[in-house]
Amino acid sequence: MTHSSSQDTLARWASAQRIAPLPARDGAAPPAISFEFFPPKTPALEAQLWACIGRLAVLRPAFVSVTYGAGGSTQERTHATVLRIMRETQLTPAAHLTCVNAPRAAVDEVARHYWAAGVRHIVALRGDPPGGAAYAPHPQGYAFAADLVAGLKRIADFEITVAAYPETHPEAASPEADLDNLKRKLDAGASRAISQVFFDNAVFLRFLDRARAAGITAPIVPGIMPVTNFAQAQKFCAACGTSMPHWMADMFDGLDDDAETRRMVAAAMAAEQVRLLQANGIDEFHFYTLNRPDLTYAIARILGVKPAAEAG
Repeated sequence: MTHSSSQDTLARWASAQRIAPLPARDGAAPPAISFEFFPPKTPALEAQLWACIGRLAVLRPAFVSVTYGAGGSTQERTHATVLRIMRETQLTPAAHLTCVNAPRAAVDEVARHYWAAGVRHIVALRGDPPGGAAYAPHPQGYAFAADLVAGLKRIADFEITVAAYPETHPEAASPEADLDNLKRKLDAGASRAISQVFFDNAVFLRFLDRARAAGITAPIVPGIMPVTNFAQAQKFCAACGTSMPHWMADMFDGLDDDAETRRMVAAAMAAEQVRLLQANGIDEFHFYTLNRPDLTYAIARILGVKPAAEAG
């Protein structure tokens, strides 16, 4: 290496952005966290779900949400899972509720059952029709998520969370129209939004800037999904409009038959993502667990979240 190239390298190092090493919290309180689970379809998957809940419950999340299948296809399983969480744990469940393919009376009945059972938190979503069909409002139903939020608030004083799309909903007319829709949902009575999964922090931070400029003041919580199966994640992200950086494909290239290395790569990527978001002032995170606890548990620890027995 020549003297000139050495100087160039030193100059590049000296002018690079400085990022503090772990931990970068400087005594600050750990962030709030929440987890998403999906209702199980088989006894084996049910055992996996409850092992996941048991593993993550000690981190004392602000709430845990339970998803709804396309077109409301898992309504009974979602309801049963939420009620069991209430009965058998100290966690606060948030039930997903959609209005797709359902008359208003049926949606209202589900909401009243939740309230009567003690569920106070709803994740209100328009929902997607099963089979990838184009969305059309039910003739007697809530047309969109903002209408659903308003309807839930008329039934009871639910705490309501809605969805936000840093890379714009695939069906939105424009990014500006999508932000307008988010604002309508919040103005209708929602208290926070959780973002669709993303992998480029700059995308999320720019979205926050645009949301604030549009007059949105409610919290927008980043949705984090640790990826161990790149092909599966690629298919999911293509359906929901989430871009996957080219470097992610390079990270997983050649690891199809190496599950352990994939897990290590996934942990490193997700840990860096949340740590840099935390360094940018983000103090709440929502994890899409895919009913698998280990990566989420490790990443929460990196954020400074400790089990109840160790906290304090």
